[in-house]
Amino acid sequence: MRSDTAWRLVHELAVGIGPRPAGSEGDRRAVAWAQQSLSALGLSRVRVQPIELNTWQRVSASATLTVNADGQLPRDLVLAALGNSISTPVEGLQAEVAWYPSLAALMQEPADPTRSKAAGRIVFVDQKTERTRDGSGYGRAVGARVNGPIEAGRRGALAYGLRSVGTSGGTSQSAESTDSVRDRERIAHTGATRYDLRVQPIPAFAVSVADADVIAARVARGQSLSLRLNLQNRTQVPSLTHNVLAEVPGTDLAHEVVLIGAHLDSWDLGQGAVDDGAGVAIVSAAAALIEQSVRTQPALRPRRTIRVVLFANEENGFDGAVAYGKAHASEIHQMVAESDFGGGRIYRISSRVQAAALPLVAQMAALLEPLGVAPGSNDGNPGPDAAFLMRAHRWPAMALSQDGTRYFDVHHTERDTIDALDATDLQQNVACWAAVAYLAAQAPSSFNPVPASGPGR
Repeated sequence: MRSDTAWRLVHELAVGIGPRPAGSEGDRRAVAWAQQSLSALGLSRVRVQPIELNTWQRVSASATLTVNADGQLPRDLVLAALGNSISTPVEGLQAEVAWYPSLAALMQEPADPTRSKAAGRIVFVDQKTERTRDGSGYGRAVGARVNGPIEAGRRGALAYGLRSVGTSGGTSQSAESTDSVRDRERIAHTGATRYDLRVQPIPAFAVSVADADVIAARVARGQSLSLRLNLQNRTQVPSLTHNVLAEVPGTDLAHEVVLIGAHLDSWDLGQGAVDDGAGVAIVSAAAALIEQSVRTQPALRPRRTIRVVLFANEENGFDGAVAYGKAHASEIHQMVAESDFGGGRIYRISSRVQAAALPLVAQMAALLEPLGVAPGSNDGNPGPDAAFLMRAHRWPAMALSQDGTRYFDVHHTERDTIDALDATDLQQNVACWAAVAYLAAQAPSSFNPVPASGPGR
């Protein structure tokens, strides 16, 4: 609990390198840094897995809101293009705003441009994100970002905007064009969206929570709004990225793998400290702690190999997870788990294992109890890349749930910076991860097979 390794690592990555979208110069620097850092930590078989992919790149974004009747307001919005968004025409576009309180409200209209008010307009969905400890509020809101452009496009919209999927700022309900208290919190949350090949793609963006409040208040007054929008992005850019792997070698069951992972890439707006520099630092420091203990007391070397995987392009395609799964499909995985929810303290341990392994999970929970960790259920979510691998390969999984109460204040924004992390909380994370990884590697029996149905599903 006294080690500052995780804090040092995340500072080097977030401050020293900063934003690192897959295939970018920042990404290339991060891959080189990860190889050097994992080697310096004493881990073995440090290596990279090259991945070719097409990437999306942000160029510019602007939007101005006006009241149709008299051209009043006008208000320049704080916005961010959603990942994968196409561009507007170079000169931009202008149209009336069709406002909806939620994605569900939009979908209640017929998917027919001749019967929807969305046709020929810029759709704006005001889906709110509830602040929760476990991220469930985000889970309920994120569909508006991921699926909204498709649904708006089905109904003939020219573009799609939404309230940022996040919990930053914007508490004022004033409809005035400026509000000094609220406007200090004007930040936009980006994130990936997607298109359906059967539906004409439309430009997609998110505005700050504060700007969404202004739009909602003006609509409540019965005012008709127009938006002038210009988004410029690059799509399908041929790129190269890498997974980075390192190991604490096992002994008699060295061919079996305990995978602890995080994703090395980030969005381009902030430093990527919270998402997911913290996770990179936590799992790397946890593996290093185990390796240091083994070197001091060789008899402690784990039975199974503990493998750190720093995944590529989690943010916009899961290319790293897909590539890892293809390359390692034939290997036995005792466990997969990922740290990708910031640096908040771990408060719960959950699993996805066969029923016979649950007593071993209970032993882990008992060991972590002094650190403030409670036992969970056998339907845990091990993190995005790890969950993909769990589903695709039926690999057992563990989930160490972090307190995400403040996570979505900065998630996918320019404020995802080092000052949003707490060094003491990182130490608690490292201790929990080291204990779970080591106990999984030492377990007298397998966590496999994961049942095809029931609580281990």
